[in-house]
Amino acid sequence: MTFDNFDFAPSLLEALDFMGFKEPSPIQAQAIPLINQKKDLIACAQTGTGKTGAFLLPVLNKIASNPDRKGVQAIIIAPTRELALQIDQQVEAFGYFLGVSSIPVYGGGDGASFDQQKKAFTKGVDIVIATPGRLLSHISLGYTNFKSVQFLILDEADRMLDMGFFNDIMTVVKKLPEQRQTLLFSATMPTKIRELAKKLLKNPAQISIALSKPAEGVVQGAYMTYPPQKIPLVEILLKGKEEKYPSVIIFSSTKRVVKELTQALKRKRFKVAAISSDLDQKEREATLLDFKSHKLQILVATDILARGIDIKEISLVINFDVPNDAEDYVHRVGRTARADSTGVALTFITPRDQRNFGEIEALIGSEVKKLDLPDELGEGPKYNPNAPRQSRFGNNRGGGGRSRHSNNRNRNSRNSNNRGGGNNRNSNNRNSGSKPKSPSKPR
Repeated sequence: MTFDNFDFAPSLLEALDFMGFKEPSPIQAQAIPLINQKKDLIACAQTGTGKTGAFLLPVLNKIASNPDRKGVQAIIIAPTRELALQIDQQVEAFGYFLGVSSIPVYGGGDGASFDQQKKAFTKGVDIVIATPGRLLSHISLGYTNFKSVQFLILDEADRMLDMGFFNDIMTVVKKLPEQRQTLLFSATMPTKIRELAKKLLKNPAQISIALSKPAEGVVQGAYMTYPPQKIPLVEILLKGKEEKYPSVIIFSSTKRVVKELTQALKRKRFKVAAISSDLDQKEREATLLDFKSHKLQILVATDILARGIDIKEISLVINFDVPNDAEDYVHRVGRTARADSTGVALTFITPRDQRNFGEIEALIGSEVKKLDLPDELGEGPKYNPNAPRQSRFGNNRGGGGRSRHSNNRNRNSRNSNNRGGGNNRNSNNRNSGSKPKSPSKPR
């Protein structure tokens, strides 16, 4: 199957060819015909399978087919500003060929960005890509008009519900026409997502692809470690490996450990930066741009990046901390082996993390290979996913610790309290409705 099978406009096919897209992914092959048939849709597919294209391509094709359109045609709601920006960047690339305009609407910016968003609402824009809270802020000020909306798309719907956006979403929906097409995309399908779908969708078609499984191209492994071994292990794994692992993301569960690990790696002369909610939006965008352009080899992040950030060619993902939610493991690991590529995902498991990691293995339906620690680190604990859950509190709760430990010291630590876990897009200067800059062809 090729994109020619979808009866897309020649301009959209030209854009796909220019950007190097040859064949639709499985989620695109199933979703696009249903969306073209004007069906509501609930689609479940893991990170990296082409979900964004699955809803953007048919929506863009429909909008571009009406040159006399007026007002907002589509609203895309996303859980984070990073995801909203990513989607807008893709719309912008296709918009060069189709003449479709868009605006990302998210908080955390300055007054100028808010004014720019307001201008788009009042002067006219085809697609609004928004986080729920900021979209509600504009609605509350009285100048938004959504009578022309044809499409409502919820992306990463499960994440939005986890973040407490249910009421915000329902408030937005009340402002939209009842006669619209609603598309709900989610990486997981818990009961609360099905309940949301019942409220928003009419006789929806359903698609489910590779639910809760890491991509086939991900080589997974895990190390059993004591907390003080974790930072030295990162250093050993990455030292002299710039060519093997040119792009590395390390996930930690806390901002404190992100800062500690980043400082430790900087002391060892690694090209590394941290990204967390402590950074403002411009700082995040600048850091992501440096990482995408390979000025940085390593990005140390909280789970803010685990979903919705389209960074291609990630060669290695390290879970410095085991995620509390088994589903988050799939999203973290999904940062590598995007589409048809391959990658490596490694997880550090401390004694208190064993039961959580056992739940992850149960979710993905396979056992992750446990790797031997380098000799210089000494022994690690033995893996026992059925061990009683340990307290998160103790004398050493962080992920850090700089000392190399002998075998004897590691054995002693089993009985101690040492159990812890421990593209910069500048302000959108285009006027609403104008064509964006010509996109660069992907590498």
